[in-house]
Amino acid sequence: MFRFFESLVDPYVDHEATDRPPNRLWPFLWSYAQPFKKVFAVSAIMSVVTASIEVWLLWYLGRVIDLLSGGAPAEVWEANKTELFLVAGFILLVRPLVQGLDVALLNNVILPNFGTLIRWRAHGHVLRQSIGWFEDDFAGRIANRVTQTPPAAGEAVFQVFDAITFSLAYAVGAFVLLADADIRLTIPLLIWLGLYALLIRWTVRRVGPASKAASDARSAVTGNIVDAYTNIHSVKLFAQSEHELQGAKGVIENTRQTFAREMRIFSIMDFTLVILNGVLIVGVVGWAIYLWLGGSATAGVIAAATALVLRLNAMTGWIMWALTSFFRELGVVSEGMETIAQPITLVDGPDAQPLVVTEGRIEIAGLSHHYGRQSGGIDSLDLLIEPGEKVGIVGRSGAGKSTLVKLLLRFYDAEAGVIRIDGQDIRDVTQDSLRGAIGMVQQESSLLHRSVRANILYGNAQASEEQMIEAAGRAEALEFIADLQDPEGNSGLDARVGERGVKLSGGQRQRIALARVILKDAPILVLDEATSALDSEVEAAIQDTLYGMMEGKTVIAIAHRLSTIARLNRIVVIDEGRIVESGSHSALLKQDGLYAQFWARQSGGFIGVEEAAE
Repeated sequence: MFRFFESLVDPYVDHEATDRPPNRLWPFLWSYAQPFKKVFAVSAIMSVVTASIEVWLLWYLGRVIDLLSGGAPAEVWEANKTELFLVAGFILLVRPLVQGLDVALLNNVILPNFGTLIRWRAHGHVLRQSIGWFEDDFAGRIANRVTQTPPAAGEAVFQVFDAITFSLAYAVGAFVLLADADIRLTIPLLIWLGLYALLIRWTVRRVGPASKAASDARSAVTGNIVDAYTNIHSVKLFAQSEHELQGAKGVIENTRQTFAREMRIFSIMDFTLVILNGVLIVGVVGWAIYLWLGGSATAGVIAAATALVLRLNAMTGWIMWALTSFFRELGVVSEGMETIAQPITLVDGPDAQPLVVTEGRIEIAGLSHHYGRQSGGIDSLDLLIEPGEKVGIVGRSGAGKSTLVKLLLRFYDAEAGVIRIDGQDIRDVTQDSLRGAIGMVQQESSLLHRSVRANILYGNAQASEEQMIEAAGRAEALEFIADLQDPEGNSGLDARVGERGVKLSGGQRQRIALARVILKDAPILVLDEATSALDSEVEAAIQDTLYGMMEGKTVIAIAHRLSTIARLNRIVVIDEGRIVESGSHSALLKQDGLYAQFWARQSGGFIGVEEAAE
């Protein structure tokens, strides 16, 4: 039975992803609620029906009292036994079925699936954001918002049907019940409802902003703590644990204060509610007794009115908490929207087609990118790389080498100029096909906190076990992989490498990254300090592998260790975002220019520190 309800809505149902999700709260939630529209409608109806049954039971309590006081027990029983049996059957059979359906819709359809749908789609939306977008925020804060928004939205929807719809239907039913007994009994109820509405208004207007502030503060704590944990090596290396703790104390204290201000609102609400409920009980019950004394009301009316107001007294705290919880969760959703409702600015064109690499020619014309500043990056750069050509890129730190690679991968859109691959403007092809055609080994290769096998197969999920092992062997990685073991007892290829590969040495991480790119076998290869983390012995052993990887590919290799690129077809020297020299290793040495200075100042194959600082 549970599976039936749990599968009524598929949270992973196909949908059209949008680059600009709604940036206002209700349209935002409504966009996610589309698969649940029918379920929401039925839930609202069931909530009203459930409330109506509860009010009817109170009315019937009064009727039973009046029946029992209307004659001798035997006569009363004989005249009303059929009705009483039917009512008992309704209470024992129909009422549980109605409430069971109501509960199943809320607990087994909406709560598990609505939050899952939001989490799935929000994660997908965030994954589509550009590299620059991620660089402008804390990973911890992004993750916190993606994870805390779905349960908050689910809780808000739950409260709509579990409390708000129910309470509105209950209030209407209470009014009808009292009016049916004596219209004058509705006067204290209406006065109480007016005061209760004012209290709700006062509370809600303050809870939303207070909740958002508390949620912001919690996200700041998460971002601060995750930042410290992610960089724990630096924290320990510089003995800054106490500094980090004191820094965290400020954001933690801000969280405490914002939460305390939020709780003050609830304390005032609870105290005021006790007073209002006292007014309700005295007003309705006292008025009913007054009517009874005047002969205008029966004992059954007094019993029903008393049961009703006592039930309302018990419900009002729950309803108020439900309402404040509703708006508090909306505050959390609003805070989460600051991340998961941001538009995606780096998108595929409307007519983007997959990149088709026929030769591997790369043409860069008039390329400029300064990250929105007046200097730095790339400035009017022109470069043509022929199919199969191997080109080394050298230059001082900050000269624009990494910017060139980021633009080639379209991590950013260039501010000016164009990059073409086999005549195709990279802005006119899909991003996934572009990056799928480029294999890249970075200076600091970050691995996923998964098994060695999963990390290597990241380069080609369709590869066989034999192909994966062959790639690891070519990267000189099999020997150390065989000795790996993680705390869970996994070993070898099944061993987990830790967050960002922290359980491995830099050289081991680099060799797994190399294996991943070997397995990808892309037609264009980018090496960004690919051997910088390797010791001389391993680098020497892997040099043949690197040159083997380059066969039949167009290659761009960035290096400070000039010995790694000396054998390439051409070396391009970039300085202040422009190409200042270009030629073979021997030709550039004869020019006695910037490259010759780099070579002369090498220490162990690196560009001199003094030159990089100039």
